[in-house]
Amino acid sequence: MDILTEALGSMRTGHPSSIRTDGRAPWGLRLPSVAGAGFHVVLQGTCWLIPLEGSGPVPEPVALGPGDVVFLRDGQGHILADDPATPALVPEPGQYSKAPPIGALSIGGDGPRTSLLCGNYHLDQGRPHPLVRQLPELIHLPAGHGRRPELTAAIQLLGSELENPRAGSDGIVPALIDSLLLYILRAWLEERPAGAAEGWAAALRDPAVAPALAAIHTDPAARWTVESLAARAGLSRAAFARRFAAMVGEPPLSYLTRWRMTTAARLLREADLPLSTVAARAGYGSEFAFGKAFKREYGLAPGSYRRLAS
Repeated sequence: MDILTEALGSMRTGHPSSIRTDGRAPWGLRLPSVAGAGFHVVLQGTCWLIPLEGSGPVPEPVALGPGDVVFLRDGQGHILADDPATPALVPEPGQYSKAPPIGALSIGGDGPRTSLLCGNYHLDQGRPHPLVRQLPELIHLPAGHGRRPELTAAIQLLGSELENPRAGSDGIVPALIDSLLLYILRAWLEERPAGAAEGWAAALRDPAVAPALAAIHTDPAARWTVESLAARAGLSRAAFARRFAAMVGEPPLSYLTRWRMTTAARLLREADLPLSTVAARAGYGSEFAFGKAFKREYGLAPGSYRRLAS
């Protein structure tokens, strides 16, 4: 079970949107907060990213170069500019040309050119998966020779499609942008030093916790207990429960309930299944018990949630 893909899939509320941005110095772009997660890929040239807000201390400006990738977990507002001192403006709708998935924006003067792919992934931030919640607010992956070859290849393919759109580009670009998100998060998770990794970065590699997570994700409807999950992990009940909670951020059965409700919500949004089937797939023997549990988690009955999500 690919837990990273499952976690992101549970939060998706739509397809990613993107804009090819070309700036010639002097240029500055002030981007407001968006619902979801933001990203930028530097295809050519250099620029600065200047964070404007966040739940913690505002980070320092980040210098970006060709091939660099930035992921903004909460889509917080920020500035992109050729220099931190350049005034930044919010782009007007009339400045955009073309439409997503290959939108375009050209700004600035007649100086050196910087080309970026900018956009956002539409993720439900109201109930984020704990894997995503534990990510830093800003992830910067500098380009590196021989590092992250899959991510580098995806960036090169995107750059080629955006520079010279051809037949099929409207289908290729969104698929590449979807892949880009997984490559970004895979790179960040895998580059945590084994001894220093914590939280979900450690859980996905842990020989005891990872099999238990895979079991929950593979079959959320199974009658899992702490004992049965501990047996898969090869630990005693108490040792497994402590280890799981320390890495995942909540006890095993709490996470099981969370994932069951997440699975049910996704089925209600995406599949036209009877409520009895949704209840069974979420591990509940009756619609009544399922409805009660779902309303406790989401504040709505399953039927009402489905109507609002449609």
